[in-house]
Amino acid sequence: MAIAKSVLNESRQIERAAMLIEMGARMQVLESETTLSYERLIRLYKEVAGRSPSKGQLPFSTDWFLTWQENVHSSLFLNIYEYLSKGVDLDAVELLTKAYRLYNEQVQTAEIEPLLSFTRAWRLVKFVDAGMLTRTKCSKCKGQFVSELYESRHYVCGLCNPPARAGKSKSKAALKLH
Repeated sequence: MAIAKSVLNESRQIERAAMLIEMGARMQVLESETTLSYERLIRLYKEVAGRSPSKGQLPFSTDWFLTWQENVHSSLFLNIYEYLSKGVDLDAVELLTKAYRLYNEQVQTAEIEPLLSFTRAWRLVKFVDAGMLTRTKCSKCKGQFVSELYESRHYVCGLCNPPARAGKSKSKAALKLH
Protein backbone atom coordinates (compact mmCIF):
# COMPACT_ATOMS: atom_id res chain seq x y z
CA MET A 1 0.00 0.00 0.00
CA ALA A 2 1.42 3.39 -0.99
CA ILE A 3 1.75 6.09 1.64
CA ALA A 4 -0.83 8.82 1.02
CA LYS A 5 0.67 12.19 0.19
CA SER A 6 0.50 14.46 3.18
CA VAL A 7 2.16 17.69 4.14
CA LEU A 8 2.93 16.28 7.59
CA ASN A 9 4.63 13.15 6.20
CA GLU A 10 6.61 15.24 3.73
CA SER A 11 7.69 17.55 6.55
CA ARG A 12 8.92 14.54 8.57
CA GLN A 13 10.84 13.27 5.55
CA ILE A 14 12.50 16.67 5.03
CA GLU A 15 13.39 16.85 8.73
CA ARG A 16 14.85 13.33 8.60
CA ALA A 17 16.84 14.09 5.44
CA ALA A 18 18.20 17.36 6.93
CA MET A 19 19.33 15.49 10.07
CA LEU A 20 21.04 12.81 7.95
CA ILE A 21 22.77 15.47 5.84
CA GLU A 22 24.03 17.19 9.01
CA MET A 23 25.45 13.84 10.15
CA GLY A 24 27.33 13.49 6.86
CA ALA A 25 25.09 11.04 4.97
CA ARG A 26 25.76 10.69 1.25
CA MET A 27 23.01 10.88 -1.38
CA GLN A 28 22.62 7.10 -1.63
CA VAL A 29 21.78 6.96 2.09
CA LEU A 30 19.26 9.79 1.74
CA GLU A 31 17.59 8.12 -1.23
CA SER A 32 17.40 4.82 0.64
CA GLU A 33 16.13 6.21 3.96
CA THR A 34 13.62 8.85 2.80
CA THR A 35 10.77 9.03 0.30
CA LEU A 36 11.85 12.39 -1.12
CA SER A 37 12.69 12.69 -4.80
CA TYR A 38 16.29 12.90 -5.95
CA GLU A 39 15.76 16.52 -7.08
CA ARG A 40 14.34 17.55 -3.68
CA LEU A 41 17.20 15.82 -1.90
CA ILE A 42 19.78 17.68 -4.04
CA ARG A 43 18.14 21.04 -3.27
CA LEU A 44 17.88 20.18 0.42
CA TYR A 45 21.49 18.99 0.53
CA LYS A 46 22.73 22.27 -0.96
CA GLU A 47 20.60 24.25 1.49
CA VAL A 48 21.66 22.29 4.60
CA ALA A 49 25.31 21.58 3.76
CA GLY A 50 25.97 24.73 1.74
CA ARG A 51 27.50 22.71 -1.10
CA SER A 52 26.65 20.05 -3.64
CA PRO A 53 26.71 16.44 -2.49
CA SER A 54 29.75 14.27 -3.15
CA LYS A 55 29.69 12.35 -6.40
CA GLY A 56 30.49 8.70 -6.93
CA GLN A 57 29.49 5.31 -5.67
CA LEU A 58 29.66 4.20 -2.07
CA PRO A 59 32.38 1.68 -1.27
CA PHE A 60 30.94 -1.82 -1.46
CA SER A 61 33.74 -3.90 0.06
CA THR A 62 33.59 -5.41 3.53
CA ASP A 63 37.42 -5.27 3.71
CA TRP A 64 37.54 -1.74 5.16
CA PHE A 65 35.71 -2.89 8.31
CA LEU A 66 38.20 -5.71 8.91
CA THR A 67 41.49 -3.74 8.97
CA TRP A 68 43.00 -3.03 12.40
CA GLN A 69 41.96 0.50 13.52
CA GLU A 70 38.85 0.52 11.35
CA ASN A 71 37.75 -2.78 12.91
CA VAL A 72 38.06 -1.35 16.42
CA HIS A 73 35.91 1.66 15.44
CA SER A 74 33.41 -0.46 13.52
CA SER A 75 33.13 -2.90 16.41
CA LEU A 76 32.56 -0.09 18.90
CA PHE A 77 29.78 1.34 16.74
CA LEU A 78 28.16 -2.04 16.01
CA ASN A 79 28.16 -3.02 19.69
CA ILE A 80 26.44 0.26 20.58
CA TYR A 81 23.96 -0.29 17.73
CA GLU A 82 23.19 -3.88 18.78
CA TYR A 83 22.80 -2.85 22.44
CA LEU A 84 20.35 -0.06 21.56
CA SER A 85 18.40 -2.30 19.19
CA LYS A 86 17.61 -4.66 22.07
CA GLY A 87 16.56 -2.02 24.55
CA VAL A 88 14.95 0.88 22.70
CA ASP A 89 11.98 0.85 20.34
CA LEU A 90 13.21 3.03 17.46
CA ASP A 91 12.89 2.86 13.69
CA ALA A 92 16.02 1.93 11.73
CA VAL A 93 17.17 5.49 11.02
CA GLU A 94 16.61 6.68 14.59
CA LEU A 95 18.54 3.67 15.88
CA LEU A 96 21.39 4.33 13.46
CA THR A 97 21.63 8.04 14.32
CA LYS A 98 21.52 7.44 18.10
CA ALA A 99 24.18 4.73 17.86
CA TYR A 100 26.36 6.96 15.66
CA ARG A 101 26.07 9.89 18.09
CA LEU A 102 27.07 7.61 20.99
CA TYR A 103 30.01 6.27 18.94
CA ASN A 104 31.18 9.87 18.35
CA GLU A 105 30.83 10.70 22.04
CA GLN A 106 32.97 7.69 22.96
CA VAL A 107 35.80 8.48 20.53
CA GLN A 108 35.78 12.16 21.55
CA THR A 109 35.99 11.15 25.23
CA ALA A 110 38.93 8.87 24.39
CA GLU A 111 40.48 11.74 22.39
CA ILE A 112 40.88 9.62 19.26
CA GLU A 113 39.94 10.48 15.72
CA PRO A 114 36.58 9.04 14.60
CA LEU A 115 37.33 6.84 11.59
CA LEU A 116 33.78 5.69 10.95
CA SER A 117 31.74 8.14 8.90
CA PHE A 118 27.95 8.08 9.14
CA THR A 119 27.71 6.60 5.64
CA ARG A 120 30.18 3.83 6.55
CA ALA A 121 28.18 3.11 9.72
CA TRP A 122 25.03 2.83 7.60
CA ARG A 123 26.85 0.53 5.17
CA LEU A 124 28.13 -1.61 8.07
CA VAL A 125 24.58 -2.17 9.32
CA LYS A 126 23.50 -3.08 5.77
CA PHE A 127 26.38 -5.59 5.49
CA VAL A 128 25.40 -7.18 8.82
CA ASP A 129 21.71 -7.29 7.83
CA ALA A 130 22.70 -8.95 4.53
CA GLY A 131 24.77 -11.58 6.34
CA MET A 132 28.05 -10.35 4.82
CA LEU A 133 29.57 -9.39 8.20
CA THR A 134 28.81 -10.39 11.77
CA ARG A 135 30.20 -9.99 15.29
CA THR A 136 32.52 -12.65 16.70
CA LYS A 137 33.64 -13.01 20.31
CA CYS A 138 37.37 -12.66 20.91
CA SER A 139 38.67 -15.83 22.58
CA LYS A 140 40.97 -13.74 24.83
CA CYS A 141 39.11 -10.58 25.93
CA LYS A 142 35.57 -11.85 25.17
CA GLY A 143 34.70 -8.60 23.35
CA GLN A 144 32.50 -8.73 20.25
CA PHE A 145 34.27 -7.64 17.04
CA VAL A 146 33.16 -7.15 13.45
CA SER A 147 34.29 -10.16 11.47
CA GLU A 148 33.60 -12.22 8.42
CA LEU A 149 30.70 -14.61 8.72
CA TYR A 150 32.61 -17.84 9.21
CA GLU A 151 35.39 -16.69 11.53
CA SER A 152 36.99 -19.47 13.57
CA ARG A 153 36.02 -20.23 17.17
CA HIS A 154 39.53 -19.19 18.19
CA TYR A 155 39.17 -15.64 16.87
CA VAL A 156 41.56 -13.15 18.48
CA CYS A 157 40.76 -9.46 18.04
CA GLY A 158 43.16 -6.76 16.85
CA LEU A 159 43.43 -5.33 20.36
CA CYS A 160 44.61 -8.63 21.89
CA ASN A 161 46.82 -9.48 18.91
CA PRO A 162 47.63 -6.22 17.09
CA PRO A 163 49.54 -6.22 13.79
CA ALA A 164 53.25 -5.30 13.97
CA ARG A 165 52.75 -1.65 12.88
CA ALA A 166 49.63 -1.08 15.02
CA GLY A 167 49.70 1.99 17.22
CA LYS A 168 52.77 3.48 15.52
CA SER A 169 50.89 6.33 13.82
CA LYS A 170 52.31 9.81 14.45
CA SER A 171 48.78 11.23 14.50
CA LYS A 172 47.86 12.39 17.99
CA ALA A 173 44.28 11.19 17.48
CA ALA A 174 45.10 7.63 16.33
CA LEU A 175 44.71 4.55 18.50
CA LYS A 176 47.80 3.93 20.63
CA LEU A 177 48.90 0.69 22.23
CA HIS A 178 50.45 1.00 25.67
